[in-house]
Amino acid sequence: MKREYELTFVLRIDAPDEGLTEQIDEVKGWIQGEGLGEVKKMDRWGRRRLAYEIDKQREGIYIYFEAEMDPKNVGELERNLRLATHILRHLIVLKDE
Repeated sequence: MKREYELTFVLRIDAPDEGLTEQIDEVKGWIQGEGLGEVKKMDRWGRRRLAYEIDKQREGIYIYFEAEMDPKNVGELERNLRLATHILRHLIVLKDE
């Protein structure tokens, strides 16, 4: 049974704008391309100041996804997000029904 999740992640700001789209598509591909689920909504919150410095970065680009996935696939997505060097932080939460 698929459930709805909210995924928020913070990208490094030192990538060029063309690279930003590629990075977002890469995360989207992890969800849709590998058959883990489907992205229902995507929103760019833009460049924001971080609460504290992460990897010598004071700002990051915030991206928000709403995705429908099988709960057993969340671990695989989490692993991909953790290993990606261009993602500073991420958070996956179950969306309220």
